[in-house]
Amino acid sequence: MREKAANGLAKGAPVRLDKVSFSYGSYGEAPLVFDVEFAAATITAIMGPSGSGKSTLLNLVAGFETPRSGRVLVGGVDVSAEPASARPVSMVFQENNLFAHLSVEQNVGLGRSPSLRLTEADRAAVAEALARTGLAGKEKRLPRELSGGERQRVALARVLVRDRPVLLLDEPFA
Repeated sequence: MREKAANGLAKGAPVRLDKVSFSYGSYGEAPLVFDVEFAAATITAIMGPSGSGKSTLLNLVAGFETPRSGRVLVGGVDVSAEPASARPVSMVFQENNLFAHLSVEQNVGLGRSPSLRLTEADRAAVAEALARTGLAGKEKRLPRELSGGERQRVALARVLVRDRPVLLLDEPFA
């Protein structure tokens, strides 16, 4: 069970990559090796040249890539074998991954229910996330009717309603 902060949101959780090895392609390729810990409730920026493994590190934590060896721990729990959907992690991708045929409100609502069967509490959380990201009043717009920055904020609002202790942002200011 996640701990809740005074505002009712999930507290952060430490993330550890314990001697995690990963390689794209053939096994002859030199693997990337991550052995690092990130403290709970902190903001950490990962910087480096293109191809240095920044997105790969995030994908390993989120569960979109599987390590060849080593462990991924979130909150002290080994989540290496857990699917992405079961991990206490939310991620905003470089491309924002918005559904063009869904409204802003519906795109954010997907963070609470992939079927979009939202309860009143879910709808209230969506409205709060839209207000927090400066999107109140734009609920019925489609992604194509938004600026690039507004689309980024829709993706951010979607992960905020998930209320997970770890938030990963892949090139959030691109």
